[in-house]
Amino acid sequence: RIGSATSLSSAVVNTRLQELVKLFKERTEKVKEKLTDPDVTSDDESPTTSPAAAPVPPPGGQPEGDKPSEDEHYCEMLCCTFKHRPWLDRLKNYRFPSSIDPLTNLMYVLWLFFVVMAWNWNCWLIPVRWAFPYQTPANIHCWLLMDYLCDLIYLLDILVFQMRLQFVRGGDIITDKKAMKENYLRSERFKLDVMCLLPLDFFYFKVGVNPLLRFPRCLKYMAFFEFNNRLEAILSKAYIYRVIRTTAYLLYSLHVNSCLYYWASAYEGLGSTTWVYDGEGNSYIRCYYWAVKTLITIGGLPDPKTLFEIVFQLLNYFTGVFAFSVMIGQMRDVVGAATAGQTYYRSCMDSTIKYMNFYRIPKTVQNRVKTWYEYTWHSQGMLDESELLVQLPDKMRLDIAIDVNYNIVSKVALFQGCDRQMIFDMLKRLRSVVYLPNDYVCKKGEIGREMYIIQAGQVQVLGGPDGKTVLVTLKAGSVFGEISLLAAGGGNRRTANVVAHGFANLFILDKKDLNEILVHYPESQKLLRKKAKKMLKNNNKPKDEKGAPGESLIIPPKADTPKLFQAALAATGRMGGKGTLAQLRWRLKELKAMQA
Repeated sequence: RIGSATSLSSAVVNTRLQELVKLFKERTEKVKEKLTDPDVTSDDESPTTSPAAAPVPPPGGQPEGDKPSEDEHYCEMLCCTFKHRPWLDRLKNYRFPSSIDPLTNLMYVLWLFFVVMAWNWNCWLIPVRWAFPYQTPANIHCWLLMDYLCDLIYLLDILVFQMRLQFVRGGDIITDKKAMKENYLRSERFKLDVMCLLPLDFFYFKVGVNPLLRFPRCLKYMAFFEFNNRLEAILSKAYIYRVIRTTAYLLYSLHVNSCLYYWASAYEGLGSTTWVYDGEGNSYIRCYYWAVKTLITIGGLPDPKTLFEIVFQLLNYFTGVFAFSVMIGQMRDVVGAATAGQTYYRSCMDSTIKYMNFYRIPKTVQNRVKTWYEYTWHSQGMLDESELLVQLPDKMRLDIAIDVNYNIVSKVALFQGCDRQMIFDMLKRLRSVVYLPNDYVCKKGEIGREMYIIQAGQVQVLGGPDGKTVLVTLKAGSVFGEISLLAAGGGNRRTANVVAHGFANLFILDKKDLNEILVHYPESQKLLRKKAKKMLKNNNKPKDEKGAPGESLIIPPKADTPKLFQAALAATGRMGGKGTLAQLRWRLKELKAMQA
C-alpha cells in the first residue's frame, strides 16, 4: 500500500541511492578530468581546526569572550546619552611618547603651531611696544604675563619636544633617548634656542622694562620654517597657505616700517615739520598708511625737510622697491606653482588643436578630441596618471595601485585563487583609458589582446542580426575580455561589439604584460590555463547542451530505448529467434536508419 511503512522506507532508500549515484558520477568525472589534464589542482578544502587546537582559557580565569566588561560611564547631554571614559582617567592613563616622528606626528605639528604663535607675538609686538606709547605702567603686568607665557612655551619646546625628535643616521631611524638628546645638543638649532632664552630680563631692574631686551626671542625662526613645511605636507591645497604666508610677509614689512616712521617722528618731534606724524588720530593706523604709500611708491607724500628726514626717506624708498619686487616675484611663483597643472593642460590642448588644424582634421573629430581632453582633465585632474607615478619608488607605486584597484581586480573570477603577489604585479601594469559616449571599446571579429575593467561609467554589449541590439549593460566593477588574455593563437576573436554608454573610465591589462608576469608564477599560470579552458569550453558549447532552445526539428528525436529492452533484443539476435522480439529489433533498425 502507498501509505505503509514499507513503501515509505523504500522511497527513502531510493532517494539515498540516487544521491549516492550522483556523487559517484561527480567523483568519476573529476578523476577522469585529472587524468586527462595534469594541471588540475585539488578542490579539497583546507582542514578545519580540531577541538584539541582550540584556545585554552587562562588558568584561574574566564575565557576572553566571557570577561566582564569594564565599568561603563555615561554622559547625558541634550536628551542623548554618550558612552565615554572620564576625562580625568584618560588624562591619568596618557603616556607621553618616548620618541616623536617629526614628519608624520600630528601632535608635533600642533605643538609647533603654539611655538609659532609665541614667536609671532614677539616679532609683531616687540617693535610696537618699543616705538609706540602702548606699554604703560598701568598695563605692564599684562605685557609681562604674555611675555613669560611665551618663554614657557620656548622652554617646553627645548626640554620636552626637541630632545625626543627622531632622526636618520646611516639610513636607520634612531629612537634611542640618549642618541636623540645628543643629536639635538650638537645641532645648530640648539644654539639658537639657547640664545632665544638669554635672561636679559634682569636688566629690567636697571634700565626699566625695555622691550628691545626681548629681541633675541625673535631668533627662533627655525620653528616657523619647520611648521610651514609640516603644514604644507598635510594640506590638500597648500598653495592657499603659501599665498596667505606671502601676504603676511608683506604686511609685516609694512608693520615694521610704520614703527620706524613713528620712532623717526618722535625723534624729530611730533608735528615739528610737515613730513613727520602730527600726533592726531590713531597713531598706528596713520603711520601704517604712510608706510603703505612709501613702500608701494604710490607718491603724494610731503617732502622731507631735514637731513635726517631725507636719509630716512631715501632708505625707505630703496627698501620699499626691493621688498615689493621680492614679494611680487614670490607671489608669482606661488600662483604659478598652484596653476602648473592647468597650464600644462592648456599647452597640450593648444598643441593638439594646432596639429589638427594643420592637417585639416574634420570638425567632428576635433570636437571629440577636445571633449576627451576636457573630461579627462576634470575627472582625473591630470591627462596621464603614469606621469605622476613614474617618479615614485616601485613599492610606493604598488601601495597606491593596491588602494585604487585591488578591490576591483580581486573580484575577477579568472584571477581568484591565483598567487597574491602575482595580482600585485598585475595591478602595476593596468592602464587607465577614458572612452567618450558611443566610442567602440572593441568590435566583433577583432583579435582580443586585452582585458577591460570598468572603473566608472557603463558600457553596452551589442549583438543581434543588425549588431545594434543591446544584449547587456555592464556597470562599474564589471570585467569583460578576460578570456582573450590566455587564448592561444594570438587571442580569440571578439564575439560582439562593446560601446561606451556615456563617459566610461576603464582599466586595460595587455596580454603581453600578463605573459611577462606569469613567467615568474608557474602555479598561477597552470591555474589560469585550466580556468581559461573551462570558460572557453562553456562558451563554445551548443545552446542545446546548455538547455537553451535549439533549432526546431521537423521530426523530433525518438526517446532512447531502455537498456533492459536493448539487452533482450541483443539476446534475441544472438539466438536467431524469429518471434515478436526479432520483429521489433528489425523495426527499430529501420527507424534509426530513417532518423539518420
